[in-house]
Amino acid sequence: MEVDRSSLSSITHFELSDCKLSYWKEVFAIMACNDDWQVAGRRAARRGKQPSNPKLDSHQVADCKPDKQKILNAMNELRGENFWMEWKDLLSERLHSNASGSSEQNGDVSLQLCVCYGLGHFASCVSARYQLAMLLLLLETLQIPVGSCCVYDPVFSASECDVLKELGFTVLTENEEGKRAVYQPTLFYLMHCGKALYNNLLWRNWTPQTLPKMIIIGNSFYGIQERMLQREFDRDYSFLSNVISVCDETSLPCSPRFLDVFNDTALIQFPPENLNKLPECMWIEPSEPLYQHCQDLEIIQREKKS
Repeated sequence: MEVDRSSLSSITHFELSDCKLSYWKEVFAIMACNDDWQVAGRRAARRGKQPSNPKLDSHQVADCKPDKQKILNAMNELRGENFWMEWKDLLSERLHSNASGSSEQNGDVSLQLCVCYGLGHFASCVSARYQLAMLLLLLETLQIPVGSCCVYDPVFSASECDVLKELGFTVLTENEEGKRAVYQPTLFYLMHCGKALYNNLLWRNWTPQTLPKMIIIGNSFYGIQERMLQREFDRDYSFLSNVISVCDETSLPCSPRFLDVFNDTALIQFPPENLNKLPECMWIEPSEPLYQHCQDLEIIQREKKS
């Protein structure tokens, strides 16, 4: 069986269920592990032999050992991209603006912590490797110590966890499902994550005092809304639905070469003056999301203890 590589170019345009957990994601992982093809601007530039056995094998994916040098090389590659310079300028502009407008209400709003969910198999997936490299660049630019960045994905292999620790990250051992309480200004790096993860994060921090302490680099909220029926969006992801009209979203540019890696990415902030426009009743005793109508939740939930 041969796999058409050209069909892989649109993989990461899908949500988590299609990109992080689907059949094609695993095929992609095995192909990348076997011949380590490179991200390229033209399809013709993606070369290499066809995998001898594209049949899915979880052990094969797990056995693809991460190479720290490839991650560092990816960092240097991104550092030379024009769109990274645009990211830096936008981050500087937006974060400075946010600090100037919110300092009196929130004190020191300089980012102190970072949380990354849903990175995927960066040992075998080229896209995930570049996303990890971008995370390292962001931490460097924002002067957040790598040790102050927590990372988690239930699909991480033991060797991937080891490499993350070698790089200095704090690797979480519990599946939080995105329900992490924020107490200090925190950057959340959520590339191509499922809608429920964003919704859970908003629910857990649903106060007009806490949301401004969060900054998200991840899926465009408007993009999520556009890809859903409005009634289902309002019903199943009410926190996303309620906040979308008052959040401050800045689209982050991307070169065509890295479109599959960073498409639909935005910087999302929650200015206090905007949150105060919501009715007070909206903040009272928010109910934890249950997603009982969602057939495909797009996140891996924690195992329930018996």
